[in-house]
Amino acid sequence: MKLILAGYGKMAQMIAELLRPREDVEILGMVHPGLFDSPFDVPGKPDAIVDFSYPGNLENVLARAEDAQAAVVIGTTGYTSEQIAAIRAASEHVPIVHSSNYSLGVAVLRRALKSVGPLLLEAGFDAEIVEAHHNQKADAPSGTAKALLSAIDPDGDYARVCGREGFVGARGREIGVHAVRGGTEAGEHRVCFFGNNELLEFRHQAATRRVFAAGAVKALDFAVGRAPGLYTVDDVLGLTNSKH
Repeated sequence: MKLILAGYGKMAQMIAELLRPREDVEILGMVHPGLFDSPFDVPGKPDAIVDFSYPGNLENVLARAEDAQAAVVIGTTGYTSEQIAAIRAASEHVPIVHSSNYSLGVAVLRRALKSVGPLLLEAGFDAEIVEAHHNQKADAPSGTAKALLSAIDPDGDYARVCGREGFVGARGREIGVHAVRGGTEAGEHRVCFFGNNELLEFRHQAATRRVFAAGAVKALDFAVGRAPGLYTVDDVLGLTNSKH
């Protein structure tokens, strides 16, 4: 398997560390200023492109993948709605796994929230999400927090409130999302449901970002040779048989 890695942050480096010992994998190059500026600058024909970089790389990543008919694994967050549409369009031609989080625990948490979240909201519980990440994370709230929010309120019936300050008045029909940044925190997500005299809390914490890197490698093995389509981490982990 010949591979292009887009990104040279800690996640991309961890993925490279996991892949280098494998005899069946050849990393053609890493897209990063000072190495290769674009996936098109990397010599050779890739079987896959793994993108853990920044949203500005997406256009070239997708174009290079379609040109080489390569599978794509995307873990970058912070995309616009137009970029999400571009990913979906490209998946008509090549297999793409797109997820904001490649942890098994988070995948299970999201599925659990899809079941219980709407029921708790309908029962009158107030929902709040708190996410914490390291001090180098650029986007807020995290892509995972947004995914958990969509699991709770898939139709967007509740207003999204990112933090509160000042005299905000009584709570309305809303879900609060709060981002904390500090130190080397790999990732923590808490989803709280506040009822009358009771609190139900769901929590996931990653001890190291290696959890996400291992999931991305699993997604890579899943995607190569797969039929074109847009897949999720649920598909990779065998939690669903559907293609999106």
